[in-house]
Amino acid sequence: MEILSISRVSFLLISMLIIVISGIAKPSDYHQSGLFTDNDRVVKTPTDGGIVEKIPAKYQERYNKWKTELLSTDFGRAQWDKYANNKNFILEITVSDKENQGAGTGNYQWNEQGELVGASITLGLKLDKGFPSPVYFPVMNSISDFNIPGEISNDTLAATKFMHEFGHVNMTYNTNHLTFQTQNKLIPDYNKILLSNGYNTKDQRLLELVGKMGGTPVEIWENREYWGEANAMSYLLERVQKTDYFCSVVKKINYNVVTFAETYKDRFFEVANSKSPSACRK
Repeated sequence: MEILSISRVSFLLISMLIIVISGIAKPSDYHQSGLFTDNDRVVKTPTDGGIVEKIPAKYQERYNKWKTELLSTDFGRAQWDKYANNKNFILEITVSDKENQGAGTGNYQWNEQGELVGASITLGLKLDKGFPSPVYFPVMNSISDFNIPGEISNDTLAATKFMHEFGHVNMTYNTNHLTFQTQNKLIPDYNKILLSNGYNTKDQRLLELVGKMGGTPVEIWENREYWGEANAMSYLLERVQKTDYFCSVVKKINYNVVTFAETYKDRFFEVANSKSPSACRK
């Protein structure tokens, strides 16, 4: 996929500054629950795992629509089956008013060998509404241009957000437990120092923490979110692949990625190249 000729804008730098000033604890309202919570625990590897759906009766109908939409693509079914058929992993899914138009992934469980064996996805009761910022959510945000009758439906929007959360589970599944735990434990320490030293990122204490974590909190946050978005992109492009506006969706995602997430463009271009016909790359 060729990169569009788009100049970088200062909005990205401004948004990053806002994140730093806010303590980097919650750079987006998409995730209402904690971003870097240290709530994981060590458990025995389950032998009767799979997907456990704990959906309140009042939300069951809307959840069924979102799930049906997710399973309407080969990619969505493959993602679902990956965990539904894994007896050594428990993925719990629920719907809650705490997430509103967003969603969250957490409650990670690891076995004694450091392997992820459990997680939970919490979907907001209004998952089929709202479009998060293009800065960290270039794929989900792109739907805003096509969320009209006859094009991308609210249920497809919800399923795309759902797939974003599966991307978080996938990424964590492939992450070393010690690294993940260290990052979540030290990020609050980093934020506390940053807020007390006048936002001096050259502070030696902060540099030492960055070395231990493998990046700044912003970089860690970006990496996690953009893996979620790459997963969402695989679903969305397959879902709209046979429409006459498919290339327009690809170009909108490309615009968002090049403008706000250029450092991470390769993971998105890899998806685009596997899903897009050559006509969309001109």
